[in-house]
Amino acid sequence: MRLSLSSVAATFMCVASTFAVTLDITSKDSVCSAASAILAGEMDYYMGTRYGGTVGMFSPPYYWWHAGEVFGGWVDYWYFCQKDNDTFTQLLFNAMYDQRGANNDYMPSNQSMTEGNDDQGVWGMAIMQAVERNFTNGDKSWLYMIQAVFNTMNNRWDPSTCQGGLRWQIFTWNSGYNYKNSIANGCLFHIAARLYRYTEQQVYLDAANRVFNWMWSVGFFSNTPEFIIYDGAEDTNNCTSLTIHKWSYTYGIFLAGSAYLYNATGDQKWLTSVNTILNASSFFFNNSIMQESSCQPYKVCNNDQRSFRSLFSRCLGLTATLVPSTYDQIVTGWLQPSAKGAAASCSGDGHNTCGQDWSLGSWDGMYGLGEQMSAMEVIMSMLTTQKDPLTPKTGGSTEGGDVSAGNTTITGINENKINVTKGDTTGAAILTAVVLSVVLGCAIWMLF
Repeated sequence: MRLSLSSVAATFMCVASTFAVTLDITSKDSVCSAASAILAGEMDYYMGTRYGGTVGMFSPPYYWWHAGEVFGGWVDYWYFCQKDNDTFTQLLFNAMYDQRGANNDYMPSNQSMTEGNDDQGVWGMAIMQAVERNFTNGDKSWLYMIQAVFNTMNNRWDPSTCQGGLRWQIFTWNSGYNYKNSIANGCLFHIAARLYRYTEQQVYLDAANRVFNWMWSVGFFSNTPEFIIYDGAEDTNNCTSLTIHKWSYTYGIFLAGSAYLYNATGDQKWLTSVNTILNASSFFFNNSIMQESSCQPYKVCNNDQRSFRSLFSRCLGLTATLVPSTYDQIVTGWLQPSAKGAAASCSGDGHNTCGQDWSLGSWDGMYGLGEQMSAMEVIMSMLTTQKDPLTPKTGGSTEGGDVSAGNTTITGINENKINVTKGDTTGAAILTAVVLSVVLGCAIWMLF
């Protein structure tokens, strides 16, 4: 079913008459109304309802991974605010399902030249959100597809350098292939942790432990002088020269992954990890208001960095629900003030444009998809922190799951090659001949 732009607009028309986003953090209706206004602003960037646009994609300069991050937030919005809205349900289903790829592992052909491990991982977190919120399934269940995502990523674990770890990029031709970083490995850790809590399959706990221990051994986690999650390092020098940049979403995914594991196992190791990362996350708050501290105070955040607080907010909310001892610090201390500040920033451009600086009490003149998704996630945390993610024991479904999903596809670290058939070879030869003829003709024309 392809939705018309008019039908989508009607879903959010109730916010068009407002000139600022108002928020009562104690009212579900107020939170849903604020989120609806912000989502209307996100739709300004969505291509899936435009003529000739791609379902599941946002307009440039936003990348495929941004879409996965947006839709993870939309799953929560659907669960708490829009379950009975068939139009929005279909819009979200189409967006997420159409990008799954031929092998149901979120390696779609439209990203076959550029997709990185972190891109697939962010989409994987959105798919896991659909599993834990019982979002409507298609021919392949969300559980099957997140298991396929996990297996394709896990199969790329590369011990040839730095004693292990995932590379930033999947394909050798992309810049960053020789960079092993925390966000790619954090995505694998986070997905493994959530799958272990959901399925209780040992393979996921083993993978989470492997990533976690490797982060310490390679030095990406460091306790000197305070706890830091380093961005990553080039594997050409065996990951010995670390990049220090600290990003909120990297802290968030390791924090929430540890929270899932503590909730599932009761192992004090994971509670220690939760408390350690949580305390270090104070770096991303200024007077209790969330900020992207490595770039925002200096007004140099790029389009990627302007969206990081989106995933950070979601991970903080998940941690608060899974580890109740963190609730007061996270929700009362950080999320509530940040949500109020974010709502106050959503007063630009008429009615629903959100800003970057949430400490001002008004719009700061900044705008973009990153600002919209970050504001929406922190505001939705007023609801998401009230209900645990589902498991099969609490109403989640195991329908269609397969622990071996994705293991038969060619996505390993030494298998990221394009299969060349005889037809491909013949076609390439013809194309080469045509190109050479054109080049030769141009050369002759230039000479004479």
